Amino acid sequence: MSRQTFVIVGASLAGAKAAEELRSRGFDGRLVLIGSEPERPYERPPLSKDYLRGESEREKVYVHPRDFYAEQNIELLTDTTATAVDPGESRVTLGDGRELTFDRLLLTTGAEPRRATVPGADLDGVLSLRTLADCDAIRNRLADGGRVAVIGVGWIGSEVAASARQKGLEVTLIGREAVPNEHVLGPELGAFYRDVHARHGVELVLGTDVKAFEGDRAVTGVRLAGGRVVSCDFAVVGIGVEPRTQLAQAAGLTLDNGIAVGEGLQSSAPNVFAAGDVANASHPFYGERLRVEHWSNALHQGPAAARAMLGEPVSYDRIPYFFSDQFEVGMEYSGYAPKWDQVVFRGRRDDGEFIAFWVRDGRVVAGMNVNVWDVQDDIRALIQSRKAVDLAALTDPDTALTSLT
Repeated sequence: MSRQTFVIVGASLAGAKAAEELRSRGFDGRLVLIGSEPERPYERPPLSKDYLRGESEREKVYVHPRDFYAEQNIELLTDTTATAVDPGESRVTLGDGRELTFDRLLLTTGAEPRRATVPGADLDGVLSLRTLADCDAIRNRLADGGRVAVIGVGWIGSEVAASARQKGLEVTLIGREAVPNEHVLGPELGAFYRDVHARHGVELVLGTDVKAFEGDRAVTGVRLAGGRVVSCDFAVVGIGVEPRTQLAQAAGLTLDNGIAVGEGLQSSAPNVFAAGDVANASHPFYGERLRVEHWSNALHQGPAAARAMLGEPVSYDRIPYFFSDQFEVGMEYSGYAPKWDQVVFRGRRDDGEFIAFWVRDGRVVAGMNVNVWDVQDDIRALIQSRKAVDLAALTDPDTALTSLT
């Protein structure tokens, strides 16, 4: 292995964990990790939660201690952009003209925020949240107080709105959906989160479009479809992300809502792999491709890709998982439920402690525990069993979940 060179483009959580895995499994060749940001790899969940609110130190967001990369003989190239990939020549070209040849390449280029395309979107104070620098900019605004308009009622928008409100700002949360995260959770759970935000003083303006950001040089308001203008000192746009596939597309790799990879995370080029937000991977349990944009997927898929790069048999079959903290409400969600017949509950939503199950054809396809802990293993087992469940037992808090698998 000592004569081989492995290159990872994307100094992300997935990329950093892949590099760690390669070294831990004995790869002793040249290992290069390339990142376009000036920061060493960091984790994104704190950027909308505790770090954004100033409750945790900056050092805690990083994947590894500062000295880790040098100690592991990993060439970490920050502030460096890969501008081209040639799988046939096994070559990566960097922005400064340097070229690296590789034996195996891993693309962990992640995703980038969708930008608002309405008039005024380029005004000062119209912000988005993806990078640590983005977070620092919003964090500084939170410290100044005032009024913020948050556009987008998905996870990022909801978490930013909650953090801003916890910091004492006046917050208006604006979205097209009738309730937060309706497309993921459905109306019942979306209504639960709507009520959580309303109870904490967030103004929710739902089922509407943003038509423009108003202001001279800096944003002063958000004009909605009905004509109302929501006054604000700044705005945060969180309307989803798109996979960063520009390198892969130019390299001729097969794309399909991201970089199309098999169960072993290998792309259409045999020497190129992909993991994390950018990878749309064949999932053996679901029998279709899944592109998962959450922390847990990056954490585990990067190391899986590293093992595949080493020639080990890999079939990435982890059930998708994510978590969210908003105000006093903590939750974990496992599963994949693009369609469902009904949502049933173990416990009372009004009490703020319950488990929700998404059921299709009599089987649990997803589960979410809200302020109820140490049940994720049982929920995943229930999903993986594919067993038809008795709904009365499923919703009975006195029936052990383990008895249903």
